[in-house]
Amino acid sequence: MTGPASPRNPSAGEPGDVPAGVAELPPAPVPVLSARGLVKRYGHVTAIDEADFELLPGEVLAVIGDNGAGKTSLIKALTGALVPDAGEIRLHGRPIRFGGPQDARAHGIETVYQDLAVAASMDITSNMFLGREIRRPGALGSVLRMLDKKAMRKEAAAHLAELKVGVGQLSQSVETLSGGQRQAVAVARAAAWARSVVVMDEPTAALGVKESGQVLDLIRRVRDKGIPVILISHNMPHVFEIADRIHVHRLGRREAVIKPSDHSMAEVVAIMTGALTVRPDGGTVVADSDAASAAGVRGS
Repeated sequence: MTGPASPRNPSAGEPGDVPAGVAELPPAPVPVLSARGLVKRYGHVTAIDEADFELLPGEVLAVIGDNGAGKTSLIKALTGALVPDAGEIRLHGRPIRFGGPQDARAHGIETVYQDLAVAASMDITSNMFLGREIRRPGALGSVLRMLDKKAMRKEAAAHLAELKVGVGQLSQSVETLSGGQRQAVAVARAAAWARSVVVMDEPTAALGVKESGQVLDLIRRVRDKGIPVILISHNMPHVFEIADRIHVHRLGRREAVIKPSDHSMAEVVAIMTGALTVRPDGGTVVADSDAASAAGVRGS
């Protein structure tokens, strides 16, 4: 026979309740762009090996790795340039499958490529609206395909002003601009059309010190506008200056995600090469003592 139920302790709460006096943690933010278990093979070569990825709202996430680590293939999969063989990609928490770069762009993902992807012979306004030209209303636009250049100039000027980009006259051709100004036009164009993510592939690789600093400032302004940024770069000082988090890619998969404030550049290089591994608590463990000694780092 079952005895009487024990009296309930009011202070105990229901299972899963937060104890009195303990602040309830806010829910984790939904990643803007994420991936789980991505795989891409080319014959016997595995370019992406069960890779995971996570871009949070309002951050600059640097993606780094040695040549051949698979980071380029990962970014191509996330931006529709290649279709993975397995795995799942999510945009704003919802599963999605990109059929190509245009599909990713239609969902608000814009990419600034290392070769700038600007039309040098065209003016600044035309570059800002490349592939997205505004037609004049009525038959002039629908039949004669005439452009509404006045509206395009007005919008281009507004986008450039919002990001504090100074490039002179909008009617001048891009070939008259410096390398930094050309990059600024490409970044401003991406930010103007991006609703979800801006991806930047080595944006300072061909620039001098002053122009690199200007582009880094521009990346901050894009982030402050509310658009998260994925930065692919080999320039470790730039990564540590601009990134909120660093995704370290190695051998086709995510090796670690760290904060620049928690690790030195030498430690990050050691993680890239496999000399150090990152523990779940954020500390590091020496995986290759010789390589770690050569890099001048030790586990923590």
